[in-house]
Amino acid sequence: MKRIAILDIETTGFDNKKDLILEIGMVELILESGETNILFDSIVREKGFENDHKDSWVFNNSDLGFEDVQDAPTLKSKRAEIQKLLDSYHVTAYNSTFDFGFLIARGFNITNELPCIMKTCTDIVRIPKLGVRGGYKWPKFQEAWDHFFPDTDYQEKHRAADDALHETKILYEMYKMSRYPLED
Repeated sequence: MKRIAILDIETTGFDNKKDLILEIGMVELILESGETNILFDSIVREKGFENDHKDSWVFNNSDLGFEDVQDAPTLKSKRAEIQKLLDSYHVTAYNSTFDFGFLIARGFNITNELPCIMKTCTDIVRIPKLGVRGGYKWPKFQEAWDHFFPDTDYQEKHRAADDALHETKILYEMYKMSRYPLED
């Protein structure tokens, strides 16, 4: 395995059955060099996207606009391209349960899933669970970034391709430390 893909999505909320996907980004990581390439970067509109979604968290916490999604291509029109990438790469995400859950709920197949970046870095970042003796909480992306790159000022943009690109950097740091499990 010389190349893997990291996926990130932006949504209207946390429930993969009632909330909608708004944006999908996928970044390729070349393991030998750490080089990255954006494989997929698209705002998408799902059936049911309407004015009720104007107050979604992502529209107030990123530069993604409601109008951007209104004018976006449909998720259905991008389905074949996305599935081809999912079939072509071993793939992971920072919180793969969340990201993959949304895709699987829409009929995408993820057959080459790698370990979740967030769960894998938990024992490296080591943020104690409040009120629990022993054990660590899953670090938020920003907590993991600040751990691995304390001298690099970056704030998560909540835009799919940019987030995937920065998640890739965390995965690559773990890989260089021999702390990200990959099989050849």
